[in-house]
Amino acid sequence: MDRMTPWTAADTARSLRAPRPTDDKYSRGVVGIRTGSPAYPGAAVLGVEAAWRAGTGMVRFLGPARAADLVLARRPETVTAAGRVQAWVVGSGTDAAARSGAETAELAEVLAGSDPVIVDAGALDLAPTATAPVIVTPHAREHDLLRLLLGLAPVAPDADLTERAAAAARTAASLGGVVLLKGATTLVADPSGGVRRIAAGTPWLATAGTGDVLAGALGALVAGRAAEGRPDAAALADAAAAAAWLHGRAGVLAAARQGEPAGGPITALDVAAALPAAVAEALAAA
Repeated sequence: MDRMTPWTAADTARSLRAPRPTDDKYSRGVVGIRTGSPAYPGAAVLGVEAAWRAGTGMVRFLGPARAADLVLARRPETVTAAGRVQAWVVGSGTDAAARSGAETAELAEVLAGSDPVIVDAGALDLAPTATAPVIVTPHAREHDLLRLLLGLAPVAPDADLTERAAAAARTAASLGGVVLLKGATTLVADPSGGVRRIAAGTPWLATAGTGDVLAGALGALVAGRAAEGRPDAAALADAAAAAAWLHGRAGVLAAARQGEPAGGPITALDVAAALPAAVAEALAAA
């Protein structure tokens, strides 16, 4: 792979799988979601909604009671009992400073397992200790904090795209996992130095909760890949780039519904609702 490879709808299609007549909910992928907190329960709703909309076979939500109640009110098909999963999403809507010892221990257990884990927001501080395959999803400030934990220097505030890509690749190599660095142009780096550049999107996506939607959609794609066999780091990075493309395209589609040509304001749930159309568009480009 070139140092920085542009990502397309056709590339995205390779990480998607339309359901087959022989599929059941397990063969399509089961994603476990441990997100939300008493302060930010909505993050759980957004991530679960996005996972369903991105095409997972089942969502298991294991999180705070208030968040679980809100999840079930929005998506009653969600399972809130422990059981088999093929990928995890953790950290969205949580704060490491407010995390209990019990929750830290439970997250550490997930991160020590064999299933891939998408590590977002308030769980990013635990990513360097993971032995499970991980995809971290920081924005720029979170990326600097993660780099500090890994013994790396922060990225210059005025860094250009090439410099950001090199920094993401260095973080991925040091972490031994995949880095999805969010921004106007999203970069996905794998530990071998490959970087995927995803430019699909709209400035209307700069609104609260859209990162939670991205994490949920990514969980669905990774679970789908894992249901067919253990994905390697390159496959996880491809799934991360595919999720970023779908997220950006869903934002464009949602904004366009508010009026052409520039679109209009959207919410995170609008983005989640547009994910099926973005998935269909990518599959058509295969």
